[in-house]
Amino acid sequence: MERMPLVYLPHGGGPWPFVELGLPRREIEDLAGYLRGLGALPKSEPKAVLVISAHWEKSTLSVMTGERPPLYFDYYGFPPESYELRWPAPGAPELASRVGELLGAAGWDVNGDPDRGYDHGLFIPLMLTYPEAHLPTTQLSLRKGLDPAEHLAIGRALAPLRNEGIFIIGSGMSYHNMRAFADPHAGEDGEIFDAWLRKAVVAPPRERDEALRRWEEAPSARAVHPREEHLLPLMVIAGAAGEDRGTLAWSGTYMGKRISAFHFG
Repeated sequence: MERMPLVYLPHGGGPWPFVELGLPRREIEDLAGYLRGLGALPKSEPKAVLVISAHWEKSTLSVMTGERPPLYFDYYGFPPESYELRWPAPGAPELASRVGELLGAAGWDVNGDPDRGYDHGLFIPLMLTYPEAHLPTTQLSLRKGLDPAEHLAIGRALAPLRNEGIFIIGSGMSYHNMRAFADPHAGEDGEIFDAWLRKAVVAPPRERDEALRRWEEAPSARAVHPREEHLLPLMVIAGAAGEDRGTLAWSGTYMGKRISAFHFG
């Protein structure tokens, strides 16, 4: 079986592709077009999908174990129809068990969560990538504390899944400053940080991982990520990449701020 690629993608804000939020049409079409094309990235159909979303943090790593997870509408203040979306993908309890096994072997405590639903960091992009909702899917939390070195190590522990037909996706935003999104004059920091991030991700693996571990030292780092939960899924993906170099797969803007997606393998 093909060794599966890895993806770090921007999931946008709330239910952006499915309800009118006043975003520029070009931004919607550009990002939605990228996400719709992602299903063709693996050369063979994945056995299952594992998502690390910015929207789930636990003190102890947790993985969804439900067989039919509901959607968890973890966004607020949007039109009523945004809470009626449906994406009935089956859960992946066998994959969840394997995730726990791999992480446990690497020294991590892992909890199974049979009740957790798919949050919008998962279901919004995957409604575009896999509208048929046919692939077993599960989700792994971030670890509270948001230590970049820990999340690189978590990714390294998950790397064997790539040879087992599992498509691993990190879902976040390479720019995530909620206050600055509303400021039309705040885009320069995003351009500066994005240029640094592109250089870091495509660097040789050892340099890449060290740069990501020390991401706070990057120019405009905290202006772009006052809190880093939307960047941390990239650390997991980079850790799982091992010796595979990263590539810039897509770049565009969201609310006028530069965002990028990266692929490995």
